[in-house]
Amino acid sequence: MPDSLPMWLDLYIHTDPHPRRFDGPDTLMVYLRRVERLSDEAISELMTSGEVRPPLARREYRIERL
Repeated sequence: MPDSLPMWLDLYIHTDPHPRRFDGPDTLMVYLRRVERLSDEAISELMTSGEVRPPLARREYRIERL
């Protein structure tokens, strides 16, 4: 069995019921910086607590591990 299996993460944004799925924290953080344009502070909060809300971010973001 491979040692580097993906750690799937679902990102929920505000009231959108359809998550965006990522194969690990690195790809999620790239998406958050480039597409959602979150600050490093907001990304750090999201990655450590599993959610971030205003005033650190424009909208509510939540991640769940699968």
